[in-house]
Amino acid sequence: MDAQDSSVVKSFHGVHNPGVELKMQWVDDIRVNFSAIQRRVNTLTKRRSLKKAWQAAWLLKAVSCIDLTTLSGQDTPGKVKRLCAKAKNPISLELQKALEVEDLNITTGAVCVYHEMVPVAVKALEGTDIPVAAVSTGFPAGLSSFATRLEEIKHSVAAGAKEIDIVITRGLVLNGKWQQLYDEIKAFKKACGSDVHMKTIISTGELSTLNNVARASMVAMMAGSDFIKTSTGMESTNANLAVSLVMTRMIRHYQVLTGYRVGFKPAGGISTAKDAINYLVLMKEELGDYWLNPEMFRFGASSLLADIERQLEHHVTGRYSAFHRHPIS
Repeated sequence: MDAQDSSVVKSFHGVHNPGVELKMQWVDDIRVNFSAIQRRVNTLTKRRSLKKAWQAAWLLKAVSCIDLTTLSGQDTPGKVKRLCAKAKNPISLELQKALEVEDLNITTGAVCVYHEMVPVAVKALEGTDIPVAAVSTGFPAGLSSFATRLEEIKHSVAAGAKEIDIVITRGLVLNGKWQQLYDEIKAFKKACGSDVHMKTIISTGELSTLNNVARASMVAMMAGSDFIKTSTGMESTNANLAVSLVMTRMIRHYQVLTGYRVGFKPAGGISTAKDAINYLVLMKEELGDYWLNPEMFRFGASSLLADIERQLEHHVTGRYSAFHRHPIS
């Protein structure tokens, strides 16, 4: 099957990834060449240089792909409301006018919160197309009881979340229990229902090897994940270009095998405009322009938006502003 044959490829734009039965040969056949991955990552960060208006355009695209996130023990309704206000107007009106983009109605891709803050975020975003994403299934460790994890999903959906970011049981990957991992993710997908998109966090920093990252990604997609996501943002090692390259290549391989496109979300440690451009270049070169939109690609980030605003302001004025002039919430 041609990976770019739009007549057979279904996606986020139409239906969810329905998944397929677990095919162990697809898992067993996966081999990752670490040195080749490192060489490719080095070319991604060195070959392209985006300047001036081109850089500004890519940064505006990055803004639209941010899952603006707050996952703190200090979260309050007031903080979440401020975050939602920023999601609706991520770039100041003054800066939008200077860039001549005020008619584009740029917003972030979503707002991501804990379950308890879902009703607050849903109400604050009423009248917009910005979805609320809820982290679930015992986030971040994923070690609460299975029944509890299922109930978390159902409660967040009932509260109005349109996207659910689940975490997997990492021990299933580390012990090669692929059938159990598949069954777990499939049950989570069923709990999400037909109108909610599910992002599966595989916690790459806790899976030991890139082979495990690749195999967990494939199993997650076979089980029906609409997105695969690198990290909770709370591991010792979060998103990086090496694991992201492995995961995007699994997305491409899954598309070739099944005809279904799956989205990608790197999360954790992505805090600079330069980081954002590196990831967008990765998506363009590995998966193509189709993934350069918030329906197929997201950043999980909290401070990234502030640095992008600073870079856009520098493009307009030639001066860098202080970081504190661009508060997120």
